[in-house]
Parts: sequence; C-alpha cells; structure tokens
Amino acid sequence: MGSVRSVESIDWPFRASEALAAEALTFRELRRFHRAIYPGVWAPRGVDPSLADRARAAWLWSGRGGVVAGLTAAGLLGAKWVEPEVPVELVHANRRAPSGIVVHTDALAVCEQKTIGGLPVTAAARTAFDLGRRLPLSEGVQRIDALMNATWVTVAEVESVIDCHPGVRGLRQLRSTLALVDGGAESPYESLTRLLLVQNGFPVPQSQIVVHDECGRVFARIDLGWPEYRVGVDFEGAHHWTDPRQRSWDVERFAALPRLGWIDERLTSGILHNRPQSFLERVGAALLSRGCPRTW
Repeated sequence: MGSVRSVESIDWPFRASEALAAEALTFRELRRFHRAIYPGVWAPRGVDPSLADRARAAWLWSGRGGVVAGLTAAGLLGAKWVEPEVPVELVHANRRAPSGIVVHTDALAVCEQKTIGGLPVTAAARTAFDLGRRLPLSEGVQRIDALMNATWVTVAEVESVIDCHPGVRGLRQLRSTLALVDGGAESPYESLTRLLLVQNGFPVPQSQIVVHDECGRVFARIDLGWPEYRVGVDFEGAHHWTDPRQRSWDVERFAALPRLGWIDERLTSGILHNRPQSFLERVGAALLSRGCPRTW
C-alpha cells in the first residue's frame, strides 16, 4: 500500500467520503492530486496500483462487505503467473459492479475464508474450487497447479469444499480439472506439457524428479517424467538461453544424464505450440525403448 502527501499523509486506496469527512484533505485536493479507481474509491494520480492495491480498492467499493475471490485471491495467496491487470473478483451481494470488478453471488462458509493484509480472501481450497469450476480445462489446470505449488493445498481439501456445496454449477468441470492437476508444476508450460502427455494417452508423469549421481548425491531435478523408466522431460524457458551460467549448467547436465541412465527429452514453447506431435513421438519412442507398455 502506498501513500501520498497533500495536507497530510493519506493511506491509499481510500474512500473519498471517509477522507473528506475526516478532513484528511479537501475536495479540491482530492480532485487535483487523486483519481478514482472505482466509484468512490481513490488513489494518487500517477501511481500504478498493484493487484493487492486493486483488490483493496474493490473491497472498499463493496463497503468492506465483499470477499476477494478467484484469480485475485490466488494471486494474494502467492500463486505465480497471475497478471496484475486481471479483473478483481469478489464474492458480494451487489451484482452491479463497475468495470474492472467481477462479482460472484456465491454461498461462502466462514471456514472458506481467511485474512491477508487485513483483506478477507477465499482460502486456498475454496479458491481452487472456484477456479476449477469456472475456467476452461487447460487454464484451470494451470491456475490450480500454480495455487497448489504456492500453498500446498491438496485435491482432498478441494473435495471437502465440494462436499459442502452439492449441486453447485460447474462441478463436472471441476472434477475433470482436479483429475489432471499437479502442484509440482513450476510454470504454466510445465502444466501444459503434462496435460498434452496425459490427454494423448501417456502414463501420468511424476513432477520434479530428483536425480542422484554415482555417489548418491543430488545431481539434478527433472521437470517431469517416469522414474521407473528413467525417461524425463525438461521444458526450456527463456532463462535457459539468456542466462550464461544457466546455459553452461544445462550443457553439463544434459551430457551427464545419459551416463546416469536417463533419457531426457527437451521441449520449448515453439515445439509445444507448433510441433507437439514431434515431441510426443520422441517421448513415446523413449518410453518404448525402456519397456513401457504402449498406452498412447
């Protein structure tokens, strides 16, 4: 949360009516030095509100009666890859939300909430419950993977929320998504890679596989794969090419893995989006060479 000095320091975002009533600033100072984020809720001109700032502003717009939910809650709970410009989601009774706020009028148990920085937010299991039933399968898997990675929430905990809300809309979608999630994924591309493999009939891969060297020391970690066959898959993000130290380590690692008995297939975003079949063929051939029964 930031602050600005007009007559005195004012925490923001703030409700204009409250600031004026407290004589923290004048109406002229309000209009000259501040701008409205949402109706009745203001921030200093020239600032770029973070996701947390906008969440607080939306909560103030709700009269402090809403609960932050959905992707906004996931971001506040620590999930990565939540864009700061996504609409703020609230569980709230007022459906007539302004632009930039999405309202859900859901039933929400007290145990499905927590407080973060003074804001009421849906707890991790409830957040995953909402994401999985509202988002398309691919995005839902990626978003819940990231939330699980950040909070260690489990599928069993999400299923407990399902038990409390029988018949709610989207449960079929949610169950399909939960069948494919894995909190071990450390990026959306790892989630997409696992999803591509599973949807094409491959055995479900394990994530974040620890590899030991000849002396039993931890040598490397493979993004995902099948340790029983010593076949792995590593996704190469941009940092693998732009960071010289990472690139040097990748060369050593790739050379050593075969010596340790591993076939490690590499994947980039270009291959994933444009030539996925070639990747699937390589992984399939590697698994067959190690005695994996063909299921794809």
